[in-house]
Amino acid sequence: MTSVVVIGSVNLDIVAVADRLPAPGETVTGADLARYPGGKGANQALAVARLGADVCLLACVGTDAAADEALALLRAGGVDLAGCVAVDEIATGVALISVAKSGENQIVVAPGANRALSPERLVIPAADALICQLEVPVETIAHAAANFDGFFCVNLAPARHVDVTVLQRADLVVVNETEAAWYGDSLAACHGMIATTFGAAGVVLQKNGVDLARTKPPRVQVVDTTAAGDTFTAALAVALVEGQSPEDALNFACAAGAAATTKAGAQPSLPTRAEVLQLLQEAASEG
Repeated sequence: MTSVVVIGSVNLDIVAVADRLPAPGETVTGADLARYPGGKGANQALAVARLGADVCLLACVGTDAAADEALALLRAGGVDLAGCVAVDEIATGVALISVAKSGENQIVVAPGANRALSPERLVIPAADALICQLEVPVETIAHAAANFDGFFCVNLAPARHVDVTVLQRADLVVVNETEAAWYGDSLAACHGMIATTFGAAGVVLQKNGVDLARTKPPRVQVVDTTAAGDTFTAALAVALVEGQSPEDALNFACAAGAAATTKAGAQPSLPTRAEVLQLLQEAASEG
């Protein structure tokens, strides 16, 4: 079985679903409120587990009640949390998320304990792959890049400056179109694969400027786009490490990301492998 380490954030998502998102300075009322476990690291770890791989999460949380709530679905999903450190006197990370009925969202994150995930706290176990994002200190990501020998995937989200050695080390970089524009020519430092997503318009997987594959996600009824990108990243890394071709891996990842938009909440929406394969089969039958 494929083994994966995820280094990243753990948050409690507080989600308000309204008819539409507010314009700057505007108040929109009549929303429904819910609380879900989230954080890009936690989302990707649980996505990996639901896709059938062994996974451990290296992260930091507080010692508050929010930590138990934020880790609940990870525990239930079989994610190894031995490397998840509880830090005194720092709150567990919180994300405030507004979701429109159309599925579009706006997110503001208070990182809290995620900022405490320093290189000194990392003990990286042997694994086939390592996935990380940028909701934890960038020096921690650089340390991981320099000290892991397997397949190294970095999701450059949210867009922040990272040491060029991270890009040079990456076997797979994942960005959306906004992040790709923010990084610009600096992405040329990556000689591994780069997956750039364009929402419903599709995704392209390239290496050294050459297309390896392009595809579009299956059509689904969108409920909430939260964690769709995290699901895509996890699925693409798992599929490539399993030895799937770039085209098959990209189709698998797009289907996984699409499936994640069909339910509310970050982690409750993450699909199982069976659900992804079923969606691929349905899309193929529709031609």
